[in-house]
Amino acid sequence: MENKNTKAARQGRRKAVVLPVPPVMSMSDLAKLGGGKVAYIKIMTSDEAKEMFPAIEGLPQGINLFALHAADGTPLALTDSHQAAVGHAMGDELEIASLH
Repeated sequence: MENKNTKAARQGRRKAVVLPVPPVMSMSDLAKLGGGKVAYIKIMTSDEAKEMFPAIEGLPQGINLFALHAADGTPLALTDSHQAAVGHAMGDELEIASLH
């Protein structure tokens, strides 16, 4: 029994080659996309927050916190409630993007 490749070669057909598609936008361009007007809110554990915000001391263990980030990933604020993170974004006139 012949396999598909052998049969295709015998019949004069070539196997299609799929080439990688270059990105439409560079990572640097993607990071600048928000232009200082778009932010997102990320839920993180207190351990993750300690790594991202090393200057903050006394965070209780085992709680979730809400970090407000600029579109390029720069951390802007850390709060203990989603509402406070939204309020901070609104105060800075930032549009909040939804993360999926």
